[in-house]
Amino acid sequence: MDTYHAPVLAVEVIDLLKSAKSVLDGTVGGGGHSAALLEAGVARVTGVDRDAEALHVARERLERFEEAGRFRAFLANFADLETVDALAGETFDGVLLDLGVSSRQLDAEVRGFTFREGAPLDMRMGAGEGATDSSGDTAADLLNTLDARRLTSLFKDFGDEPRAARLAREIVRRRATSPFATSDDLVRAIRGALGARSGPSDFARLFQALRIAVNGELEGLERALPVLEGRLRPGGTLAVITYHSGEDRIVKRAFRDWSAECVCPPRQPVCTCRGTSLGTTLTRRPVIPSDAEIARNTRARSAKLRAWRKHDG
Repeated sequence: MDTYHAPVLAVEVIDLLKSAKSVLDGTVGGGGHSAALLEAGVARVTGVDRDAEALHVARERLERFEEAGRFRAFLANFADLETVDALAGETFDGVLLDLGVSSRQLDAEVRGFTFREGAPLDMRMGAGEGATDSSGDTAADLLNTLDARRLTSLFKDFGDEPRAARLAREIVRRRATSPFATSDDLVRAIRGALGARSGPSDFARLFQALRIAVNGELEGLERALPVLEGRLRPGGTLAVITYHSGEDRIVKRAFRDWSAECVCPPRQPVCTCRGTSLGTTLTRRPVIPSDAEIARNTRARSAKLRAWRKHDG
C-alpha cells in the first residue's frame, strides 16, 4: 500500500504555485505534492529528498513525467542544496518545503520514528532502505550520552515540555541501569516522569522533539531558507508547510525580515542594511487544513502553510 498518497494542503499549494514553470520540491517524499503540481500544469518539477526509500517511491509514481522530461529527482537534504552539482546555480519560479514526516516513515517501525512497541530508537532521516549515508547519532545515542542539562533543553525547546528537567533526570537515572534501545524504553521514561496519565499526545510530541534533534531539523531550516530565497527567480514563490512551533517561528521570522525595507537594529541612527524589501509575505496568517481535510488525514492537524513572493525585478 502506498502510504505517501495524501499530500497536506495540496489545493492551497497548487493555488500558490500553479503558474510556475519550474518548481523545486525540496521535500519530495513519495511525490504527492509534485504529482499534484505536475497534473495542475507546472511544466517541470525537481524533487529533492534525503530519504532514499521515499525518493525511489516518488520516481516510480512519477515515472511518466520523468520520461517526458518534466520530473527529475536527487538524493540530498534541501539544507545542503549546494552539494547537488547538477543544480549548481539553477533558479526556480517556485520552491516548496513540506517539513512533516510521512505516514510511511512513521509506520515503518525499523525507522524508529514511531512510539509503537519495540521500534528501535533510530530516527535518522537518511537511514532508510537504500540510504547512502547512515552516519550521525541515533535517537538512542542522544538518550544514552547527553547530560541532564542538554536533555532538558532538547525536550523544552523542541517539545515545549514544562517538565523537561524531570524527564531528563528520569532518562539519566534509567540509562544507568539499562541503556535506551527501543521506543518502549522512552515511553516508560515519559510515564515515569510525567505520570501514568501521560498518553499518545505526549509521546508524539516528545518523540518528535527527539527526531528534530537527531536530524538537526531547525538548524537545517535556518541555514536553508536564505539559500532557497536566493534560488528564486524574480516573482518566484516560496511555500513552506510546518508542523512544529519552532519551524513555524523560523519561517515567519525569515518572511518578515525579507518583507521589511530595513532590518537594522531599532535605535541605529543610519540605515546600513539593504534598505529595501526583497518581496512580500503572501500569508498574513498561516493557512491551516480544513476540518474536512483533517478528518481525511489526522496527521494534517498541526500543519501550517506560509508563503512569500520575491519582487518581480
